[in-house]
Amino acid sequence: MTDVINNKAHHRYELTVEGHLAATYYSIADGVITFIHTEVPPELGGKGVGSALVKGALDQVRADGLKVIAQCPFVKAYIGKHAEYADLLLTS
Repeated sequence: MTDVINNKAHHRYELTVEGHLAATYYSIADGVITFIHTEVPPELGGKGVGSALVKGALDQVRADGLKVIAQCPFVKAYIGKHAEYADLLLTS
């Protein structure tokens, strides 16, 4: 798989695999990134592409010092299964 790219112009992290684009969309304000929706093409389903995409995005979020709001059910579930990212979640 290729690297996860932060496409700031389109407010999404992208991962291209086998010519197909998987993306997780976000909004960002005041040091908080809100993951809104993740899309993985059906051709890539079941190959771990969504997980690789979210892991790459969260690694970049951590490097950028941002906090996370996981509105997207896929991102929320990923963080729930990978406790090493739980500290990124914004707590009120």
